[in-house]
Amino acid sequence: MLILFNKPYGVVCQFSAHEKHQTLKDYIDVPGVYAAGRLDTDSEGLLILTDDGSLQHRLSHPRHKETKTYWVQVEGEPAEDDLLRLRQGVDLGDFVTQRARVARMPEPADLWSRTPPIRERKAIPTSWLQMEIYEGKNRQVRRMTASIGFPTLRLIRYAIGKYTLDGLAPGEWKQQT
Repeated sequence: MLILFNKPYGVVCQFSAHEKHQTLKDYIDVPGVYAAGRLDTDSEGLLILTDDGSLQHRLSHPRHKETKTYWVQVEGEPAEDDLLRLRQGVDLGDFVTQRARVARMPEPADLWSRTPPIRERKAIPTSWLQMEIYEGKNRQVRRMTASIGFPTLRLIRYAIGKYTLDGLAPGEWKQQT
């Protein structure tokens, strides 16, 4: 079984109760499935759940090179030189990231509102990037954009490999065949 879930902002990627946040159990009542990877509580988007341990491993382990595509709203407007740094890999102190595929993009069409909304500053514009990475280490995309001087304001995982968010509103899920 394979479930595609559009995880809303503020939801914890676990089924057990959490004292402050909603969890997967508040949205998905299917026994025996587990998340193939995680999304931080303050990130949104595609989460894949499965009851197949080998599939879970293949989708989440960096060795298998499953592309993870993110829509990233950043504070400021990165220049081409800034994006080049992301494309070449960034030294984050504890590790150097693999090369990322990065491009500017318009705000995603039909983007849902987020509660709470992102912080906005009138004097500082925001922009959107599409980033593709193979790793997915703890807070990696946020750390990458911050390291080049453009903090992430909103992070949405759009795709993992061939699986996408298409057709899923926040909090919705569907079983994939």
